[in-house]
Amino acid sequence: MKEFNINFYRGKKVFITGHTGFKGSWMCKALVDVGAIVTGYSLEPPTTPSLFEIAELENDMNSVIGDVRDYKHLKEVFDEAQPEIVFHLAAQPLVRESYKEPLYTYETNVMGTANILECIRQNMQTSKSVKSFLNVTTDKVYLNREWEWGYRENDPLDGYDPYSNSKSCSELVTHSYKKSFFAEDEGIAISTARAGNVIGGGDFATDRIIPDCVKAAIEKRDIIVRNPYSTRPYQHVLEPIYAYLMIGAKQYEDIKYAGYYNVGPDDTDCFQTGALVELFVDKWGEDLKWVDKYDGGPHEANFLKLDCSKLKSTFGWSPKWDLEKAVEMVVEWSKCWNAGKNIKSCMEKQIAEFMGL
Repeated sequence: MKEFNINFYRGKKVFITGHTGFKGSWMCKALVDVGAIVTGYSLEPPTTPSLFEIAELENDMNSVIGDVRDYKHLKEVFDEAQPEIVFHLAAQPLVRESYKEPLYTYETNVMGTANILECIRQNMQTSKSVKSFLNVTTDKVYLNREWEWGYRENDPLDGYDPYSNSKSCSELVTHSYKKSFFAEDEGIAISTARAGNVIGGGDFATDRIIPDCVKAAIEKRDIIVRNPYSTRPYQHVLEPIYAYLMIGAKQYEDIKYAGYYNVGPDDTDCFQTGALVELFVDKWGEDLKWVDKYDGGPHEANFLKLDCSKLKSTFGWSPKWDLEKAVEMVVEWSKCWNAGKNIKSCMEKQIAEFMGL
């Protein structure tokens, strides 16, 4: 198979839910840079500061503020956009927040998925503009047995905490809609992608290790690490973004590529959190240090990784940046931002380097 080229999206109408979030902002930037016609539907940016605002993305796309739980509003915006390709990223994405707000987490992550799929089902009966849909879930959808090998796409789905479980439900809603309403002869390709932990410049979320590192570094204080021995499949945010765009494009061209895909780094980049922080400290310099302060918080998985052989064998895909390179890019972006330099140019440079443009 010839390698995917992001220029496929030039002139394509793309609809993205959750576009004001961290991943959504990087995806929108990559798409608008190659000339896609992008409509985003999302809540206000979830953090202050926010990557969406720093990158001035509102000027480059049709950005609509709305709640995926509001089907009527979502459908109005969707019908006006008449998209060809749809990416569903909108979610309540934090484990700890899901313990505090379980009902909101389920409403957003389950009914939000049902609502966007219903928009596509209705579109199928009218204009038939949609050809490709990808629901972005998480590596945490699997029944976690804390085993050493990676989970495969056919392993049981049964997330433990409300966030993970609601994402398992989001997968099942997608599977049901696909089997019930989107037969192959309808011409609409439906997939899900389950990605591991992402890092990158512009992530300001709470309870995430790299944002905590950046904040501490800028404030010139020690980094507090609450669970240094948990192992996670860390990858730069552009790795899954590239994979999502590749799946969306390939199944647009041929529905046989529709399916369920893991997206994660190679085993060498499944780091313990403490080792990741050590790498960050080394790249940042300036005598930065970290300290171990376990806080006895709610249950989170200690060991979790994915088997991505299906994505590799189907598309000839492989990760582009190892974790050391990914952390370098985080430090480059963060120092650029902290110095008040041009963030749009920094992002364009990193995207062009990653995408081979």
